[in-house]
Amino acid sequence: MEQAVISGYQPVNNINVYYEFYPNQASEETFVLLHGFLSSTFTFRHLISLLKKDYQVLSIDLPPFGKSAKCNQYVYSYKNLAQTVIKLTDSLGLKKMTFIGHSMGGQIVLNILHMTPELADKAILLCSSAYLKRSKLPLILTSYLPYFHLFVKYWFARTGVKKNLQDALFNHAIINEEMINGYLQPFLEDEIFVALTRMIRDREGDLPIEILNQIKTPCLLLWGDHDKSIPLNVGEKLNKDLVNSELIVLKDTGHALPEERPMEVFEYIKGFIDHYKTAAES
Repeated sequence: MEQAVISGYQPVNNINVYYEFYPNQASEETFVLLHGFLSSTFTFRHLISLLKKDYQVLSIDLPPFGKSAKCNQYVYSYKNLAQTVIKLTDSLGLKKMTFIGHSMGGQIVLNILHMTPELADKAILLCSSAYLKRSKLPLILTSYLPYFHLFVKYWFARTGVKKNLQDALFNHAIINEEMINGYLQPFLEDEIFVALTRMIRDREGDLPIEILNQIKTPCLLLWGDHDKSIPLNVGEKLNKDLVNSELIVLKDTGHALPEERPMEVFEYIKGFIDHYKTAAES
């Protein structure tokens, strides 16, 4: 039976991580949700309301985003973020899970599948980051300048939340004040920009093809045909490089699948889970 949300902070891997856990004792399936860059658990609010009725759900604010701590000593590499997620799930006593990653969160899911394949039953990658190189050396060196975080803040203010949402969504009509405020909230304090500066230095490149080829976990790839942030051809390449994957393209859809198509995403996830459940029973 679906129960009330358990939310709070867990100190893991030398940082306080905010999470929301929706227990469901009637379900054998646990989903772990990982959001994208400049985002948070807020991204998944529509999807969570659908998933929590039938499944157990854990949604995590990846440091330094959302309500998680912004710490200048933390290493903001994908590998360390993946280890942080692994340690958090362990501290909550979770074993076999299905990971759902949107955008950058998809790359962290892929790191988890590579590092601890035994943890994941399956994975769902929503417009996942892939094939991005590390930041170029001049940018990394520039990030050491005093007050560089103020340049990061200025850049963010210039582009603005609304403009970012317009780039991420095909259907601009769904942008409203609740959505804008939800994405803006974590960026009202200066600490986030100090942490983002650190992330510029720490973020390694996305997993190389030879590592992707080794991942055996069943992966469902969902992509918007109008994704400007991570175009569909990235999804097609990722589908080729993952040996056990399936790609589904959603029409008239941008990058922010959990915002734009939560019901369709939920139906595809349910179909994916049911397919493997039926296969296991037969």
